Amino acid sequence: MAEEQMEEAASSSAAASGTPFQLQFDKPIPFQIKLAEWNPEKDLLAMVTDDSKVLLHRFNWQRLWTISPGKCITSICWSPDGKIVALGTEDGFVLLHDVENGKMLRSIKSHDVAIVCLNWAEDEPLSRTDKEDLLSYEDRTTRFFPPAPVMPRIGGLNSGDTGLADENEEAIQAFSSASCQRFNILCTGDKDGCICFSIFGIFPIGKININKVPIHVQSSGKRTSYRLQDVSISKVSLSRNLHQLVLLCSGKLINTDNLSLSNDLSVGVHCLHLDTSIFSNRKNELHQVSQQASSIQDLVEVVRASISMMSKQWSNAMNLFHEKFSALPSLLTAHGMESSSEDEFMSLLFGTHTSPALHQFLVSSLGEAGLKRIAKTIESAGRELRIVVSEHLQPAVEIISFRLAELRGLARWRSRFQNIGLDEKLMDGVTERVGMLVVQVERFSRVAATVLYLFQNFFSWVLKCVKILLSEPTDQVPSTNSELVVIFLKFLLDKDPIKQLVETDQIFEWDIDTAKHVEHLVVFGGFTDTKFLERSLAKQFSELEESLKEAFLMPFTTVSSQIHCQGLLPLYPVTSSDALSSTSTPASIAFYKDKDSQHNASSYSSTDYICFKIPDGSLNLRNFVAVIKDLCNSCSTSSTPSLSGFLLHIPVEYECVDLSLYKDNQVVLLLSGKSSSESAGRSWMVMLQTENLSFSQLSRTFPANYYNLQELEVLELQLDTDYGKVRSIPHPLSTPLAVSASRGVACVFSSRRHALVYILDEDEDEDEDEGSEME
Repeated sequence: MAEEQMEEAASSSAAASGTPFQLQFDKPIPFQIKLAEWNPEKDLLAMVTDDSKVLLHRFNWQRLWTISPGKCITSICWSPDGKIVALGTEDGFVLLHDVENGKMLRSIKSHDVAIVCLNWAEDEPLSRTDKEDLLSYEDRTTRFFPPAPVMPRIGGLNSGDTGLADENEEAIQAFSSASCQRFNILCTGDKDGCICFSIFGIFPIGKININKVPIHVQSSGKRTSYRLQDVSISKVSLSRNLHQLVLLCSGKLINTDNLSLSNDLSVGVHCLHLDTSIFSNRKNELHQVSQQASSIQDLVEVVRASISMMSKQWSNAMNLFHEKFSALPSLLTAHGMESSSEDEFMSLLFGTHTSPALHQFLVSSLGEAGLKRIAKTIESAGRELRIVVSEHLQPAVEIISFRLAELRGLARWRSRFQNIGLDEKLMDGVTERVGMLVVQVERFSRVAATVLYLFQNFFSWVLKCVKILLSEPTDQVPSTNSELVVIFLKFLLDKDPIKQLVETDQIFEWDIDTAKHVEHLVVFGGFTDTKFLERSLAKQFSELEESLKEAFLMPFTTVSSQIHCQGLLPLYPVTSSDALSSTSTPASIAFYKDKDSQHNASSYSSTDYICFKIPDGSLNLRNFVAVIKDLCNSCSTSSTPSLSGFLLHIPVEYECVDLSLYKDNQVVLLLSGKSSSESAGRSWMVMLQTENLSFSQLSRTFPANYYNLQELEVLELQLDTDYGKVRSIPHPLSTPLAVSASRGVACVFSSRRHALVYILDEDEDEDEDEGSEME
């Protein structure tokens, strides 16, 4: 009987409001889905399963790829251009994956705890001219340098885990090249109340801890200060003009002016409005700095990988050398001789007799084959060193130097770049350090070339000696450049200059004349570091990293300090235990461009909408959904009250399992029949046009009553309503609800593990019918 009533309600709705949502297809899925998000530009749906596998499906339900990141995924969103899917993890990482193949482009440690919400917003230019101005900044690096080098991979070895994709260098380069992108920011919120901001998703530019943000409220002509304690973020949304951020969070509201006024009711879910106008007002400056800085960070990883690779390659070769030549000291001891390996080779070089120990070593222990093997290994390692230096290390360091010089020039434009923390003195320091690194790379190249030449000469001489000793016992010594052999025996037999240069803990001593010469060069300008020759290549790189960290931290802290709380709206109280689960309460935040500004290219104004389910029992309400708008405008200096909303009462036999704000100020609700009611096993999807509903003003009185939602007008949701669309679904539904504004579709998931895709807009093209025929 209940099913017949619902079908009749659906029919009456179709008669009143037109055709209900059309079912595109119903497909079984072998997984339980916990997160789902439509691509904003393409017909792609990304889903996260209960065991944190990530699936990507086409609109026709063809699966493109499946990946297992190896971490617990707690949030998901797409980049504005739809080319990257961002995943938040339980341990605070943001994973960025390529839409084409699922390869990981970045792994960024942004938080210390679980990231529970993501929002990736792109700046929306006011007009075509505005867009052209934004993209007019030219990255001059491409005019003077070839494409940036990638991670070195030689001889089957790789540089280790650097957080980058192993075989996706082209995608990484395209991802890092931000000159052709519209300015965008990725916001990430965690369960401890922190929000991080990253330009293009890769360059961290700000972080705020809501627990430490002062909240000032003006009420009855009096200003009162508050702060939130034990905050957990549940939703964040950045406006499309990047001026405002609206967030939902749970926490305890503390009156810092009068702590005695805080009570149990102050623990609840609150909505905050943050002023993020620094992103909009300085987007061109931030664009330029982030473009250069993110490219520098990529190249720093190339340098790190190159040094690591060189150390591994050379270490492997020298291990073989020392393993074979370590037999000589043992033989000398066995023969009762007190001479060293150097002494024995010197005796052989200058024509004295060959000792039995050396003879045995050269003929038996080492042999011609063994010597050739060592020589080949050293030669191969030397060749690979030259490749790494010439194709990876040196070009990376040179491009870093050029990009830092560009930033140094920008830092001198104080009127524009000082406000975002680009410090001229810090940029001078890091520019000098990268210059010293360029010198160290050249020094390494020359030392390596000399060492390899000495090894080659030594092996050639020893090989001749071995051949003579193998032919017949003789004291004849082959002719060679004895000076080079002496140098090798003095400096390379027991020492390793190349190894010393790629280790950070090595200190080199220089003679007084060299030190004075370096000090004289300082007089000519260009650098002030007179101790760089004492450091190794690895040590110089380590110091460059520290300088870069300090230089890039300044914009981070400067921008963070300019993000302020503009307003607070307590929504509903919760118990301390309920606050922990507030992130699972259905909620949605969106910004809609005002109609007055849609046709005005010189201005941009938008209205924020907040839609959320009120937990049963809170505010003595049951089965209610609230819709509030204009929080940001109500927090402005305007004296005209604009904060308004309404309460929507859901029929008692249903519960709202999920909801989402949709385009054109619409709300989509997912209702599932309660197990204890006659409607069990049935569900409804409802789309309401909020403009057709009655909004009532909402006061913001502090501190007499924290929560004022009861002031709002209550509307009864009728499933045969004529102010929206409804669709009866003969299955119990569960979260999540995935809605695509660009495609005009919604995907819902039934408890019987089926995915159902519905067409929300009647005027959408219906050329995907073949999808319903595919399994």
